[in-house]
Amino acid sequence: MSFSISGKTAIVTGGANGIGLAIGRHFADKGANVMFADRDEKQLKIELGKNDEAGNIRYFAGDLRQKLTQANLLSATIDAFEQVDILVNAARQVKVADALDPEDDTIEVLLEQNLMTALRMSQHVARRMIRQAEGSEGGPAGTIINLSSIAARRTHPDLLAFSVSSAALDQMTRSLAVALAPHNIRVNAVAFGSVMSSSLLDALRDDLDLREEIETHTPLGRIAESAELAEAVQYLASDSSSFMTGQTMTLDGGRTLVDPVSAPAH
Repeated sequence: MSFSISGKTAIVTGGANGIGLAIGRHFADKGANVMFADRDEKQLKIELGKNDEAGNIRYFAGDLRQKLTQANLLSATIDAFEQVDILVNAARQVKVADALDPEDDTIEVLLEQNLMTALRMSQHVARRMIRQAEGSEGGPAGTIINLSSIAARRTHPDLLAFSVSSAALDQMTRSLAVALAPHNIRVNAVAFGSVMSSSLLDALRDDLDLREEIETHTPLGRIAESAELAEAVQYLASDSSSFMTGQTMTLDGGRTLVDPVSAPAH
């Protein structure tokens, strides 16, 4: 089975570091044109160097919570590559919140970043995909992939805001899939557990017991590499998943299959 994305054009948000950067680089290695988007222009330059007009990699810096910035990102992508076939909504935040503090605005912040930014970006790109497909013979117009989390189904008092925003993103994935299906645009998500990203590496350095805790609660007994997540996203972006839409693929080493409580209550 071929997961080819060669020659396709992808926008990857959150592309300056971590998982978004890993996905974008993986796509570029597989022959796709990639626009890396992030608010951190300095980090984009560090990771990607100068924009190379002759290559298949570009980057765009801006606050994607702003509608105008999103429109400018899409325009920059079209100017560089003439089309857009894939959107990967990888920009997301994980923040601890006080579940009992009515003054804590973390849930509003995460809903704006993790849900609304992805929704608006999807709307902009979907409209472009629909225009691109006009006059075609019914082939695939494009695909959208959202990065979600197993926190949508697992709860923790400190992660109320992140869990709610992840669950909302899963529902948005299903709803958009139905709305865009008549236009041959597929929408799916990947909900993942612990993946070795830059932020997790920092956390592991700060908490020496964290790795053992994660591995103990993961049946496969390890933390995933970012390349494994990138390959799952590639599958969803490719025509090999052409009859798959509205689904949330789980990539967690079996973590959601087991009771997270260390000792049974009965």
